[in-house]
Amino acid sequence: MANALSDPDAQPLTDEELGRMRQISFAKHLRFKFGLTQEEFATRFRIPIGTLRDWEQYRSEPNEVAKAYLKVIAADPEAAAKALETEEAA
Repeated sequence: MANALSDPDAQPLTDEELGRMRQISFAKHLRFKFGLTQEEFATRFRIPIGTLRDWEQYRSEPNEVAKAYLKVIAADPEAAAKALETEEAA
């Protein structure tokens, strides 16, 4: 820690600097985590591409149901995708 703090190029951010930084949206975080493009993520989990883009760019926020769905995707993406495939076959 002392070495890091003594390096002028590796100083921790101040609270003010952290406050100015923009957090990544949960939807975008999930998409990056799974290594999917917007189109792949939207198709796989049946989210309209425009809606996903709006969430990622903070033009809108997911409602409570969508937030719950994103949490399900985060917990078990394979099960979420499989459930959607099963629905198509029915």
